[in-house]
Amino acid sequence: MAEPSLYERLGGVFAIAAVIDHFSDAVVRNPVVGQGSENPELDAWHTEQLARLPGLKFMRTLWVCDVAGGPFTFAATKPGTTQLGLEEAHRDLHIRPEEFDEVAAELARSLDHFGVPAREKEEVLGAFAAHKGEVTEGSMASA
Repeated sequence: MAEPSLYERLGGVFAIAAVIDHFSDAVVRNPVVGQGSENPELDAWHTEQLARLPGLKFMRTLWVCDVAGGPFTFAATKPGTTQLGLEEAHRDLHIRPEEFDEVAAELARSLDHFGVPAREKEEVLGAFAAHKGEVTEGSMASA
């Protein structure tokens, strides 16, 4: 019998959506990458674009479901070079590597909040980390 997918081990779309909801709200409040960030693009997004947050939560949920092997397909509003590519959606935010790492830490805290087991937590964080170069491309171009 085949091992359950990461999607199944995470508890499916409802469990993933709960983590993403918590994570997304925490990122908004995080002074390094959210409101009050020294990065003017991140600060502006998290103060002036909050009407878009429900859609972003939806897109993030789809992305995690897709990368975790679930039955949902992520389709970027600004397609990158691959189906799960994130570079175009993040380029104009000029996200620096240390800001990406803080978002990853926020994701880890949200996974912990929901008691996600270590193995699944590491798989989610690994999938997230695999896209660090894409997400931080915009900061490299402006350096």
